[in-house]
Amino acid sequence: MTRPDWIAVDWGTTNARAWAMAGAEVLDTAPGGPGMGGLASDGFEPALLRMTDGWDIAPGTPVIACGMAGAAQGWRDAGYRKVPATPLSDRLVPVPTDDARLAVHIVPGLKQTNPADVMRGEETQIAGFLALNPDFDGAICLPGSHSKWVQISAGEVVSFRTMMTGELFAALAHHSVLRHSVAPDGWDDDAFADALSQSLSRPEQLAARLFSIRAEALLNNRGTAESTAALSGLLIGAELAAAKPYWLGLPVALIGAAGLTQHYATALAMQGVQVIRTRGDTLTLQGLTAAWRGLSKEPS
Repeated sequence: MTRPDWIAVDWGTTNARAWAMAGAEVLDTAPGGPGMGGLASDGFEPALLRMTDGWDIAPGTPVIACGMAGAAQGWRDAGYRKVPATPLSDRLVPVPTDDARLAVHIVPGLKQTNPADVMRGEETQIAGFLALNPDFDGAICLPGSHSKWVQISAGEVVSFRTMMTGELFAALAHHSVLRHSVAPDGWDDDAFADALSQSLSRPEQLAARLFSIRAEALLNNRGTAESTAALSGLLIGAELAAAKPYWLGLPVALIGAAGLTQHYATALAMQGVQVIRTRGDTLTLQGLTAAWRGLSKEPS
């Protein structure tokens, strides 16, 4: 039976993941559990115990959690630390539990007051990246439903901006007139590159060019693959235009799923940007391990 020294947990909105850890080594991966969106605050502890049911957990085993477990609607509100700041705090937020085997601590998020912005979960991935790349100065982009652009200098998050690109893509693809023109599995490289260039050079034209996707399908029989890629290109182009102060003349690290980061890598390469691609799940574990080391004062 797996007996972890500590437990790492990444709690998202739709699902949760947990790992049995011995130092920085993964002993076992728990079956996925429900995300914050399906739990009340008193449901997190039972959910974690179900996920880790097959493990031999000793009393007082540290549990380091990041993500939506620390949201206002989560297990316990872990709050936000104001930037500029290191991605990880030296003080994690303890969570009282009924089960004496669990010594739970949550990683707090980061906030920016002007312009107002917040992140929760991404700070742990950033910490994981910096643990592997301690001398990195530049920008980190975390594509997703709410893409993050983060300025890194001297090991600190200096500023960041959130772009709702992924959520806009989903809303337009499924809940607008464009649902008749796009398909989830379609793609065309040339259509993506053309739409990206148009949107990056003239972002104020975004609303009009979005409707052109539908018009092209009706009048010129444009296929779903081209339309899907054009929609992605227009939205990512608008995002890059807004994020230009972050990436212009700087190296950019991309953190996220391979398919999505590939689109961003292609878009940035078209602008001559040097890109580092990384895996988000790997960096989450690196960041949680760094947080555990800080809590337990274990050496790196």
